[in-house]
Amino acid sequence: MIQPVRISAINETNFWLGVMVVLWGLSWPAMKIAVGLMDPLWMATLRFATAGFCLFLFLGWRRELKLPKHGDWAILASIGGLQMMAFTALGVTAMQHTDASHAALLAYTTPLWGLLAGWLLFGDRPTSTQLIALCVGLCGIGLICSPLEMDWNRPGAVLGAAMLLLAVGWALVILHVKRHHWVSRPIDLAPWQMLFATVSLTVMSLAIVGLPHVKSWTPELWGLLLFIGPIATSLCFVISAEYGRRVSTFMMSNVTLGVPVIGVLASAVFLHEHITALLAVGLALIVGSVIFATWAGGRARKSIEEG
Repeated sequence: MIQPVRISAINETNFWLGVMVVLWGLSWPAMKIAVGLMDPLWMATLRFATAGFCLFLFLGWRRELKLPKHGDWAILASIGGLQMMAFTALGVTAMQHTDASHAALLAYTTPLWGLLAGWLLFGDRPTSTQLIALCVGLCGIGLICSPLEMDWNRPGAVLGAAMLLLAVGWALVILHVKRHHWVSRPIDLAPWQMLFATVSLTVMSLAIVGLPHVKSWTPELWGLLLFIGPIATSLCFVISAEYGRRVSTFMMSNVTLGVPVIGVLASAVFLHEHITALLAVGLALIVGSVIFATWAGGRARKSIEEG
């Protein structure tokens, strides 16, 4: 007689983190399609408006909705302003000029820039192993952005790549998160951060674009907005908050590296983007370098703690 399989807490965590990675990865081709149907900035605005609304409802249903504490205002503005508003605004605007696969891959070079920013701004000198990983990752970025892989003659191609690399300035947020003394739980601040991003993006959209222009409110567009906001943003944030804390930083960093991989594959399937040999090599260099850098950083911290 076959015994029913009992799902352990570890398997449950792995399952939901896997769901999160797949949804985040699929969001890149979804956003690429959406920016072809409506203004990119207004699409970004609706993303955080709908995602924040869902999180307000979720925390309200659990009777856990709280006003932000004074000690968390800085991190609220940092995440809401840089990680959500600026990163998304630059990212979706850049996707008008570049492929979704390149966008997903360049966006997830953030850990490398965080390593470099920590060194330059706070004197967090990387180990020799981390420096090697950084150089390997930069080689991958250079390969993807080179004229060998990217058509520099295509209108806006270079500008799109530059905007994506500028968007990873939210690596500074990672440094802020590490040094911030949290008063509230991250999930308690999330809806307020999304509200901050929504208001900022609304002002920006009105100033730059004007009133929203949509070619046609088709079922396809409604489905894309539902997926990008409530599912790929709101649901994934809940998964990250609930299950991400159950695993190590090293594992969480490596798990999220599945996002650009899924993004590249999904873009090939749904958008028929071609995965060239150079793109595959660049992907391997960047993903490998981030894994290597994270592993080296974990070993360095462990040695300091044991010493």
